[in-house]
Formats: sequence, structure tokens, C-alpha cells
Amino acid sequence: MTSSFNRIDGVSSDAPELAGYGYMSVGVRTEALAHRGLVIEVWYPADYDNGLTNYDGFYDTLLRDGATPVRLFGQAKREAPALAGDWPLVILSHGYPGNRMLMAHLGETLASRGYLVASIDHSLSTYGDKGEFLETLVNRPLDTRHVADHLGASAYAIIGYSMGGYGALVSGGAAVSASAVEESGAALARHLTVEVDQRLRAIIAIGPWGRQRGIWDAAGLSGLQVPLLIMAGSQDEVSGYASGMRMIYQQAPGAILLTFDGAGHNAAAPYPAPREAFVPSDNLEFLPAEHYADPVWDTVRMNGIAQHFAAAFLGLHLRGEAEMARYLTPEFAGFGQGAAEGLRLERD
Repeated sequence: MTSSFNRIDGVSSDAPELAGYGYMSVGVRTEALAHRGLVIEVWYPADYDNGLTNYDGFYDTLLRDGATPVRLFGQAKREAPALAGDWPLVILSHGYPGNRMLMAHLGETLASRGYLVASIDHSLSTYGDKGEFLETLVNRPLDTRHVADHLGASAYAIIGYSMGGYGALVSGGAAVSASAVEESGAALARHLTVEVDQRLRAIIAIGPWGRQRGIWDAAGLSGLQVPLLIMAGSQDEVSGYASGMRMIYQQAPGAILLTFDGAGHNAAAPYPAPREAFVPSDNLEFLPAEHYADPVWDTVRMNGIAQHFAAAFLGLHLRGEAEMARYLTPEFAGFGQGAAEGLRLERD
């Protein structure tokens, strides 16, 4: 089976050094969990011959409208035998709404570099079962902790997009504000204090939602105990740049901020818009493609940049590979001449 449409595995010609696929073949499986009816997609290093270049895997999922079926194409082989090893776990947490396939490009590429990657369908927060907003605020940090327990992680990281970024920050020790608890009718009281899982070693928050709405104050963000990399679009009107993500960077200890100048809320995380997304849907007031694409940046290019920095940040903090620190500086090591145009990296 081959297809040139709806691919999640594209790599741009000017992609940085750690973008795209590593040297390991990749397997994938789907698991249903008892906890809240969660479903997870699990990518892992696989034991088969060079399937990355020879196998055209696919994923059946739903479009943003929650109704239109979409088939995505990648390079993982379903139910392939796993390669033996103690692979660090990376948990992917989508936005509201979203689903477990939205960051599948990170699932495949990180698994090819020696990680076990689990992406969650957060119940009542997906395209097909979107529920109350408050419910997802309460359960995001609980879901990721449960998946880490379910997979027996000895060390793990969370990559969260939008609402997933909110959940990742809470998991890392960023307690919500008293005003947020009051506004929630005390539903968020359980996150007013946070006991950080000591197995959690790193957080990558892409377009993290919440600071612009007072979910945290400076005191709450100062409680973050886990290394944090933020990826943000400077024109993000959903999570807010100056009032939201930049404030997280300024108030969370030791954070790194990677800015895509001119990009909106879709910076870095979503795979390229499927061809079906360019057809209007009766279930949405906007073209579905607007959920995936950015008006300024090419999605494949952004995906590659996200893959590069994720590989470096996780290598440093989840694997302890000190040499990866050189990629996490404003000098943009690993980029070709001119390939970092439009990017800014800041760190304390």
C-alpha cells in the first residue's frame, strides 16, 4: 500500500539535524485502558528488518469535525515484534479537542530514536466525544500519571499540546491558582497542591493553554520542579503569547522558550492538514484545515523543528546525554545556513 496523501512522515529539505527518523524500525499498537475508558497509541522500537523505508503503515482516525473518517500514512508497522530494551517513556497529550493521532509524527520519529511513546485519547476531550471543559482541566494530569503507571515507566517525559501543555505543567509541579479553583467551583482544588511524580524528568509544552486565563499565577509557576521547554507561536490567539506562554517562560524556573515568529496556535504540534480537511463540514463553523495548518509556516518544516528540539531536550533530560545540550542554545546548532530563520530561542 502506498499513498502520497495524508502523510505524517514528511521531512523538509532544510530540516535540522535531529529531525525525522533515527536508525530503529518502529512498531505501533493500540491499547484500551480501564481508567476512564482511555485509549492509547503506543509506538516502540521494533525488531524487524528496516521497515522504516519499506513499510507504508496507516492510521484510521477522525477529522477535527468528529465525523469525517481520515486515513493517515506513516512508517510504523502495526503489531511488529518489539525490540528488547528499557526504553524511556514519552507521553503525548493532545489539545481540547484533539485525539491521539494529532502528534503521530512525534510518536514515530521518537520511537525510531529509542523511546517508548504513548499518545492518549483523553476521554471527553476528543473530536468524537468532546465533553465539559472543566472535566478535562481536572483529568489531564491524572490521565498522564495513569498511563505512566500502566506502562511501568521508570522514567518518563510529557509532551503536551495546548490543553496537554496545561496538564503537563500541573504534573510538573505548577499548582493552579486560588482564583482558578474558586472559578471552577472547587473542582480544581485537587490541583491547588501538586505531588510531583519523581519519575517525571522533562516536559515539552507546545502552545500551552492557561496562563492567559489565570490558571496559574507567578507563585504557582515558581513551583515547577521539572525541566521545561516551551514551543510557541508569536501570534497565538488561543493560548496568548505575551500574556500566556511568555509569562510561563518568565515565571517557571529554568524554562526554555522556542518561538516561531508569526505562527499561530498550530505551531509545531499537529501533523499536516489531511486533504479531507479542505472540504467544509456541516459540523464546524470553520474549514477543518484551520485546525492543522498555519497561515505563515509550512507544517512539515515546523514538525521537523519540533522533532529536532524534542530529540535534543529528551536526550539531555530523559537519557542524560550531556552532548545534547549544544542543540538547546540560541546558536541553533544542527541547522543549516538560513534554516533557523524565523525562530528565536531564549533561556535563563
